[in-house]
Amino acid sequence: MDGVELQILWSNLIGIVSEQARALQRIAFSPIVREAGDLANGLFDEKARMVAQAVTGTPGHINSLAAAAKNLLGEIDIDSLKPGDVLITNDPWMSAGHFFDITVLSPIFRGERIIAYAGSTIHHTDIGGYGIGSGARDIHEEGLWIPVMKLYEAGKPNETLFKMIKRNVRTPDALLGDLGAQVSSGMIASERLNALCDRYGLDDISTLSEEIISRSETAMREAIRKLPGGTYHGMSRFDVPGGQEIELKTAVTVDAEAGEITIDFAGSSGPSASGINVVPAYTHAYATFAVRSTLNPDLPNNAGSLAPIKLALPEECIVNARYPSPVNARHVVGMYVPFPVLKALAEVAPDRVVAEGSGAVWTVQIQGRDANGRPFTSSMFNYSGGMGARATKPGLSAICYPTGVAAVPVEVLEASYPIAFTCKELERGTGGTGRQPGGDGQRIGYRMRTKSPWLLNTIPSRLKTAPEGLKGGGDGAPGRFEINGKAVLDTRKMEMQPGDEVFMVTPGGGGFGS
Repeated sequence: MDGVELQILWSNLIGIVSEQARALQRIAFSPIVREAGDLANGLFDEKARMVAQAVTGTPGHINSLAAAAKNLLGEIDIDSLKPGDVLITNDPWMSAGHFFDITVLSPIFRGERIIAYAGSTIHHTDIGGYGIGSGARDIHEEGLWIPVMKLYEAGKPNETLFKMIKRNVRTPDALLGDLGAQVSSGMIASERLNALCDRYGLDDISTLSEEIISRSETAMREAIRKLPGGTYHGMSRFDVPGGQEIELKTAVTVDAEAGEITIDFAGSSGPSASGINVVPAYTHAYATFAVRSTLNPDLPNNAGSLAPIKLALPEECIVNARYPSPVNARHVVGMYVPFPVLKALAEVAPDRVVAEGSGAVWTVQIQGRDANGRPFTSSMFNYSGGMGARATKPGLSAICYPTGVAAVPVEVLEASYPIAFTCKELERGTGGTGRQPGGDGQRIGYRMRTKSPWLLNTIPSRLKTAPEGLKGGGDGAPGRFEINGKAVLDTRKMEMQPGDEVFMVTPGGGGFGS
């Protein structure tokens, strides 16, 4: 396959999977998917290897989805799959790490033969149980667990499964609507991929996928070989709801001869009693993101470019969650995984890394009855702080790094739920000083338009420990969380009263250079 032909076909694949993602966002019911883009779409070959991902999506979702396809197919008889079948699971250890993220995988047939799979993972509004937050004591308190099943069989819905889902969640219309969007996006990918095969006279994409994946792996190994071999260390410290401090430690070993990197998390904090534990797939997702974005960010993100990056996880470790650990708020720790990796890489590639930022997005969920007595449950919505500075550029302000999701606009939230914002603006001066300053956090205030008590589930982090500067840069400012003007550290599910005002200031990013 010559370079020109490969580039044309590659552009077609990216177009297909990106159209799949755009369709999902257009059809989705929930603001967290439609507005924020909290999703992932991937195209897999017949061996369940991710070949291409959409241009939108979060590292935690897309890199977990890369492993999920093979996990799902390992649970079923592939020969039993028929056109119109659609697989589903939200098993945290098979996919994206908590029940809210549901993965849907659709086999793509050409005639009677499977030539590929279209996959998607999105964050759903509700999954029953505790709701968003870290307060559950084990995973069975956290919501509905869907094993690997057929959501559709030969084009017909699994009515029993649909009834089970509908009766176990607080917002069935939103969840079923978003599931429908996932299924529809897979149908679009199937139509477009078959059209590509017709257009270029292909029986399947096996040769194409092999070429893309092997070239991607070779390029990634070459990027690693440019680093000096050795073991480099990094550590990140931060606090989570309730004031608990977490340490993530990494030993990043560069095998320049083999072109491989191994990331060992030995010495990191042990498992938590609250729902902030991280499953290995989610840890792997953000660890590989840190390496990939540092060494060769222009490479396709697929099975090939991910293959040379390995993880070593201790048995008793917060980023190696074991059943039945609670994992609902796994992003509170998982989104900090890149920082100790980047600190280790700063020893050998200081011009390509970023300083510590605010880390995990601050997630909020509200639940209650509006002024007319109608019940409401919001999807999760996010607030970001400052990004750490880079060697040659300042950090971005109010940006969801490393996750990459967008904030749901205030106007959309106020139109969707009985919430009234009192402020939302940058908090100047919260970024760390340095040759390049860190990005600023933001201040957000809101009340609920209700006459009855309501529930607030929110997960701020870094209320005590500041994001560290890098190479002599100053630290960013820690965050603040207040209710009616009083600081609160333990923010797990709280009953609020009409008229209560919530006020948040997200952390700033660390500076770079003295």
